[in-house]
Amino acid sequence: MAGATGVLGGAITAELVGRGARPAPAGRDPHRLAAAARAHGTAPTTVFNAYDPASCARAVHTAAAEPGGLDAVVTVFGSVAFGSVEAVGDEVAERLMAVDFPAPAAFFRAALGVMGPGAALGVMGPGSLIAAVTGVVAQRPQPGMADYSASKAALSAWLAAVRRETRTAGVRVLGLRPGHLDTGFTDRPVTGSAPPLPAGTDVNTVVAAMVDAMARNAELLRTTADGSPTIERRAR
Repeated sequence: MAGATGVLGGAITAELVGRGARPAPAGRDPHRLAAAARAHGTAPTTVFNAYDPASCARAVHTAAAEPGGLDAVVTVFGSVAFGSVEAVGDEVAERLMAVDFPAPAAFFRAALGVMGPGAALGVMGPGSLIAAVTGVVAQRPQPGMADYSASKAALSAWLAAVRRETRTAGVRVLGLRPGHLDTGFTDRPVTGSAPPLPAGTDVNTVVAAMVDAMARNAELLRTTADGSPTIERRAR
């Protein structure tokens, strides 16, 4: 679980533990990771840096080496910025792209190395899962969030291609596209201020649906106009 120390990642971790899973939290803050491990009795934690793909891969291999192996890799982290494209600028745009696309992809590349054809037996096998939160902007880019939307759309497109690559190997790829959630994420932008947003959907309701989607043969979770989570067997 990459991003387990955030509000959404923490809620997903708690939901998984409540259903009998044993998540292996990964995050950038060792103190918050230690607190998460104490709270949930989870597997050993791993610190990663989104700007260091090797550290992302290392987190996967650490979890895969645990007794019982690794069944799923889920990424729930990212950066956001608000403002016109001129105001955001190239430096921030590059930062968003690095955190929101190549870093999650590094987790998944490492995961496919231990779950794909030719992987070590007993580590990951058919039915294994990779899942990422991309958000509704991956499908409906928003003004004032052009670079953020582009970074999430890039990850969503990458997942769509990987889904087709890995389907015959039995590896599932799940895209999580919730609308606005009350997690405080938009209060911590790299730059700018959030535009007026609709009321956020209840986090616990969406998280329960996310974990339901992980447990089923689903490819997409999205929220409808009224904020209700919907699970789809085939991604659009």
